[in-house]
Amino acid sequence: QSGKIIPVVGKIGETLLQVARNYKIDLEGACEGSLACSTCHVYADPRLFKFSMPTDREYDYIDLAYSPRDNSRLGCQVSVDKRIEGMVFEIPRATRNLTVDGYVPKPH
Repeated sequence: QSGKIIPVVGKIGETLLQVARNYKIDLEGACEGSLACSTCHVYADPRLFKFSMPTDREYDYIDLAYSPRDNSRLGCQVSVDKRIEGMVFEIPRATRNLTVDGYVPKPH
């Protein structure tokens, strides 16, 4: 919402959702990264799609996300590796979550 770019460093194999949580970036992830919602929806750098495409199941959840675009991905499905270094991922202004406002999921 602020338009601010926050540089982060993730460990190889972590998901964008995990990295966001490590940096206290407000990326919801209501299902705790189990690919059962669309609350960790992000707009991905177009370069990501040269080597990482969503699965059919991920596309199903992207379709349910708030304001999906051609470059939408779920943060729980994008893993950190050297190829994403320098990429920018944008968090949409809102999410679609069926839980009560203010609900904060507890990690498993």
